Amino acid sequence: MNVHTFPFRKPASLTRRLPLLAAFLACVPASARAQQPDPSHAFPTSDRCVICHNGIKTAAGQDVSMGAAWRATMMANSSRDPYWQASVRRETLDHADAAPAIENTCAHCHMPLQRLIDKTANQPTSVFTHLPFPAGAKPTVAADGVSCAVCHQVQPVGLGTPATYNGEFTVAPLTDASRPAFGPYDPSSDQASRAHVAITGLAPVHSDHMRQAALCGSCHTLYTTSIDAAGKSGPKLPEQMTFLEWEHSDYRDKQTCQQCHMPAVNEPVKIAMAMSQPRDGVRVHSFVGSNFEVPGMLKAHRDELGVAASADDLDAAIAATTAYLKAHAAKVSLDTPKLVNGELQFAVKVENLSGHKLPTSFPSRRAWLHVVVATDDGKVVFESGKLNPDGSIAGNANDLDPTRYEPHFSLIRSSDQVQIFEPILGDAAGHVTTGLLSATRYLKDNRILPAGFDKASATADIAVYGDAAKDSEFTAGSATTHYAVNTGKAASPLHITAELLYQPIGYRWAQNLAPYKAAEPAQFSKYFSESAAKSAVSLAHADATVGAH
Repeated sequence: MNVHTFPFRKPASLTRRLPLLAAFLACVPASARAQQPDPSHAFPTSDRCVICHNGIKTAAGQDVSMGAAWRATMMANSSRDPYWQASVRRETLDHADAAPAIENTCAHCHMPLQRLIDKTANQPTSVFTHLPFPAGAKPTVAADGVSCAVCHQVQPVGLGTPATYNGEFTVAPLTDASRPAFGPYDPSSDQASRAHVAITGLAPVHSDHMRQAALCGSCHTLYTTSIDAAGKSGPKLPEQMTFLEWEHSDYRDKQTCQQCHMPAVNEPVKIAMAMSQPRDGVRVHSFVGSNFEVPGMLKAHRDELGVAASADDLDAAIAATTAYLKAHAAKVSLDTPKLVNGELQFAVKVENLSGHKLPTSFPSRRAWLHVVVATDDGKVVFESGKLNPDGSIAGNANDLDPTRYEPHFSLIRSSDQVQIFEPILGDAAGHVTTGLLSATRYLKDNRILPAGFDKASATADIAVYGDAAKDSEFTAGSATTHYAVNTGKAASPLHITAELLYQPIGYRWAQNLAPYKAAEPAQFSKYFSESAAKSAVSLAHADATVGAH
């Protein structure tokens, strides 16, 4: 939003006492001023924050404005996310009697501003009441996703403890006339503080908890309570344990979430257009992570999903995410291969470079080894883990049959065996499921562990499940898979390529939404079919040759 498009308004009293503030407020319409203590005005939408926190550039001209970086992120689009919308609808259809509670729970982290307002009014948040979001409309608290006004109002109360998991963080009472906006810096002046209050209704307050991982842990530690066929609550599933995985790793002592997912600006810069001195340690609000697929859907269907970010913004976010994954997610290496009586033997080691399991977060995510052995003239002798055009993995039992799944392999001998690092959920009867509220356990979890992660002492919520639990080469920081390939009469030399592919939304998770007769699953199924061929990226690779003369 261009600040100069606002109508001119000049309060005379401010002109005499605070000339700089008056000039700044001249750009702010009366309708944008905070109106406290009405709870509906406790959360200014992001367009108000962008009034000040834009036009911030480095000496080289890089735009590091908070709003510019944030608006194309998954956080900004958490309520517009078509996969989330489809998944919530699926759960409400599976468990119709619990539909209001399901929508309210899912709103905690995806529609948090609206949920907090509704909570003050003692009513649940109805997700689908607010959908779809119209194209080009002014931001609403429901559409604004995980915005400035929620993260910066989270209080340092109980963070990092179970009381604040599942998005149960604390904010000041919504009826309070004076509300803090926490940040990592002291306000630069009284004028700046008054301007902040005038525009947003929030007073800037310094607090170190804004730089701590526990802040992120509130929404990145999620438990779902299962619902049985009779509609009764059952066991809890540790659905997303990113914070607890990090806490059980070496990274807890050396790198926070913010240090990894908010790139540092390596020079002092202002944090607002006016009334702000340059600050050291500013971090870009790009929240770069691992979901490049949904931003592609947001770009392709901007009007249909009511997306505020431009196509260029989304392209930049996709490029940044892909580059981040390739640089910071994993390393792949091949040991020295050998031919023994026509059998090619080698091992592929994957090192996890992140501070949590790889992949982590929502259980639709998976990574797998794509390994190819070919002759000098390009003839393929062996291939495991090929990505098909529909987004499935060749040879993967779960993609072929929703009741089955690939086990964890320590040794692979045939092309229909694929090493997939993934969580597989099971229901109360032990059947494979992608229904979060039907799931009571993990049948398999061999996601690659971060450095320092002790399998033996890990709690059940972050444990390894399946054959990986007893694999001595599936350990803290890495996983090694052995291959023994019958090369037949293939002529030497033989070339081996191994790459780690990653997919944010696994084929089975997408396909299991298709049968649901509702707008959101149908919409997502269409989007997934359009993007399936590009639904995976290569995180790392290695090559080796054996038998060369």
